[in-house]
This record gives sequence, C-alpha cells and structure tokens, in this order.
Amino acid sequence: MLALPAVTADRLGMNEPRPLWQQLAGLAVLAAAAALSRRQPLASFALTAALGLAATPALFSVSYGPALGVFAVLLGLRAPRSRPAVAAFVAVALVGTARIALVGVDPPPEWLVLTGTLLFGCVFPWLCGRYWRQSRALAEAGWLKAARLEDEQRHAEERARLRERARIAQDMHDSLGHELSLLALRAAALQVSPGLATDHRAAAADLRAAAADATDHLHRIIGVLREDDEPVPLAPAGESVRQLVARAAESGLPVRWEEPSDTAAEVPEPGGVTARLLHRVVREALTNAARHAPGAPVVVAVRNHAHGTTVTVTNGPANQEATATRGGSGLLGLRAAVTSVGGDFRAGPHGEGFRVRAYVPAQRSTTSARQPAGSPAGTLTAVTAPFTRARRRVALGLGAAAGAGAVLVGAAFGWYAYTETHSVLTPAAYAKLRPGTPYDEVAPVLPDREAHDPPTDRAPAPPAGAHCRYYRASGELLVSIDHFRLCFDTPGRQGRLISKDVVPGVGRPDPDREESTENGGPTR
Repeated sequence: MLALPAVTADRLGMNEPRPLWQQLAGLAVLAAAAALSRRQPLASFALTAALGLAATPALFSVSYGPALGVFAVLLGLRAPRSRPAVAAFVAVALVGTARIALVGVDPPPEWLVLTGTLLFGCVFPWLCGRYWRQSRALAEAGWLKAARLEDEQRHAEERARLRERARIAQDMHDSLGHELSLLALRAAALQVSPGLATDHRAAAADLRAAAADATDHLHRIIGVLREDDEPVPLAPAGESVRQLVARAAESGLPVRWEEPSDTAAEVPEPGGVTARLLHRVVREALTNAARHAPGAPVVVAVRNHAHGTTVTVTNGPANQEATATRGGSGLLGLRAAVTSVGGDFRAGPHGEGFRVRAYVPAQRSTTSARQPAGSPAGTLTAVTAPFTRARRRVALGLGAAAGAGAVLVGAAFGWYAYTETHSVLTPAAYAKLRPGTPYDEVAPVLPDREAHDPPTDRAPAPPAGAHCRYYRASGELLVSIDHFRLCFDTPGRQGRLISKDVVPGVGRPDPDREESTENGGPTR
C-alpha cells in the first residue's frame, strides 16, 4: 500500500518523471522501513524521511508523503520515549533547511512547505500515535485495576464475614458466659437452702460445678474466635445496665445499684454505642465477680459527664471457694473496645477486692460525603489521574500541531498559488515573440516571476552560452503543464532573445505542433 503512491505518482503526472533505478531504490527503502517498523520504529521513520529529503528538499512528495505519515504514527504508537522522536524531527528540519539553502530554487516557499510537512505530516501523526498508545495503556491499566478492585472487594467481604463471625462468637461467649454464671449462682443458692435433702444438695452442687465447667468450655471453644480489637459487639436486646444489674440480683448475685448523686444525670438509653459498651463492661465485670469472687458484694455505679459516661463495678473479697477456671481475655477485649472509641479503661485490685472502671465518651453519628482516600474509587482516581493528565497534554499537543500545520500548509499553498499564477506567460504573448528581439521589447509581455520548478530535465539542450528563463503556459495548479523557455545571449536587460522553446508537460503529447527552425534549432 505504501509503494502504490510511489509507483503511480509519476504516471499520473503528480511528480516529475524519475529514472527507473530511482523508483526501485525508493521501493527498496520503503521495504526496509516496513521491515523495521515493529522493532525499530525510529529507524523506519528516519529512512522514510531521508527518502523524502532525497526526492525533494521540501520533504513533501506525493510518492513518499503517505509513507512518512504512516511511519510517524507507528513511531508514536510503538516508541515508549518521546525525546528520540523529537530529536529526529529536529534533525529532519535542519537537514531539509540546509538542502533548501544549498540546492533550493525558491527557498522561502520551499521552507514553508518543509515546515508544514514536518508539522502536519510528521509531528501531528506522531502525536496521534502517542495518544493511541496512551489510550491503550489507560484501558489496560483500567482493566487491571478493576480486577484488583474485585479481588480487594472479595477479600474485604471475606474479612467482613470472618469479623462478623468473630463478633457473634464474642457476644455468644459474653452473653452465655454471663447466663451460665448466673445459673451457677442459682445452683449455689439452692445448695445452701435450709431444709434441702442431702442428695438434693449434692445435685445442686453438681449443677453448680457443671455450670462452671460449661462456662470454662465455652471460653475454650468460642473464646478463641474473639478479636480483642473488635470495637462494637452485638447490642443487647433492649436491656439497659440497670435491668442487667436487677436480673443479676434476682439470680442470687449480691449486687447493688448505686444511684447517681446528681439526680438530673441519666443513664444512656440502650441501643447507642455508649450504652452497648457500658452494658458489655458491666456484664463482663459481673461475670468475673461471680466466677472468681463468689459471694462477694458487688456495687455498680454509673455517672454521666458533660462529654461521656463512667461506669464502675467494684466487688469485695470472696467469702466462698471459687471454682478453678482458666483465665480469659474478656478484660483485654473490653480495653480494646473502650479505647477504640477514645475512652479510658482501668481494671485491677481495689482494697481486698477488684474494681473495673470504664469511661466512654459520647458518640455522635456523622455521615461524611467525602470519599475516603483508601477507598476503591479514590484509589482508581489516583491511578488514572496521571493518564488523564497525559491524555490532556497529548490532546493539546494535537490541537496545537494541527492548528500550526494548517496555518503553515495554508500559507505555503497560498505562496505556491501566488508564485505559480504570477509566472504565467500566455500562449498568445509567446507566439508574438521573435528571436533577435531585444530584452527591453520582450520585458513588457513577461510575467513578474519565473517558474520556481522548471522542467530542465525534459527541456532540449539550450544554445551554448545562453541564459534561459522558464515560464508557465497556464495557471493550473497541482498538475503537470507546458512551460515556455526563453533563452537570451547575455543576462540582464542588454541581451537579445536567441531561442524560444515549448517544454510539454508530463503525459501531454502534442503531435499537432510542428517543428520550427526560426531560431536555428528545433522548436516544438
């Protein structure tokens, strides 16, 4: 496909005819550039640019212009770095400018054509290729990021399920442990009840021991699933701290609710984060008191403050023998839960007994519309932002190159049209010219400019020592037309016309024209 313009341009009259060896050499260079285009796109572009500069100093030619644009697109698409391509464009501009300065016929329009071809036929396609490359990279990164986000979401869901299971197990451990402790208390109260038969006392003692063993087994089986840093356990089923203390007292635990000194203070209603944490602290403290200090009096006090609530559970020394059980991690879990919401938790010996004190600040539910930085959407935005900025820069570069190229190409075409239309010698004026006429008499009918691309290779050999000028026979553009050649014996205005010739355009046979010898040589 790239070779098709190189083969047909000469036959269609869009280029000056070239020898066969030049056409074959151009096809060989195009073949080499096509072979190198995948692994060495810069070398392919350089070969095509060198071929274009060899064909014309202005770089633009119908034969090799399409190939130049195609390899520029491939350079932007396949080359990861931009600096080598920019260096190649600068090198082409410098070499073309040097060739125009050395061998150019009309340097200003040729340099405009070179600049327009370089921008519109090289830089603009190269930017299109880079934009295409960045779009593909962005799409690939987007698919990879989507797959990664799916994996992260799947792992997050799995972690959420595990945490939910651990939280359920934790609540089961705390709730059932508390109920089993109360059951042991009821069995102990039944054991010491007066008037009970000996065998019934033994059964009550076995029941109390079984309840204690069940509590210990529950700790070993379910307690291993506890997460000490779990901040929010399952909420109690509408039970307040006061109701929890009352139920424990009814079960036989010697617990007393201490009324706040401030009558205006109110215990947080169940259902909120503060109430859930307070309920959990009191429940765990009562359970530990029943297990480790049976028979000891327990006092529960709740105090409201301006910014939170404090609960204190204090038990005295045990007056009964405690059942040997393994140490648990309930207090550690409470410490983690309270401190995670900004509170304070303390537990330790107090006199001859033990005290648990927790301060829970007031919690407010806030909904933020701000996207978290670590969320999937925020991460995807952070990943795609550089690609978006790069695409914006490439789009601006494309627009700038397209605009500059359009302006330069338009200026070059305007200059080309001006020079071509102002170098036309009409056939009627040419027919009136006679050899031997002084230049002063010929000058009034001559156009302002000479043809800037004279067909010297198709013109007959000029007379020896003659100074020839070429003019266009019509104002047609972008096609091969006839040219008139006028040769004078001396340069300047002192010479005389010694010969005139018609140089036919490519593919324009003129069998109707007869040879003339009015100037001593064949004139067509």
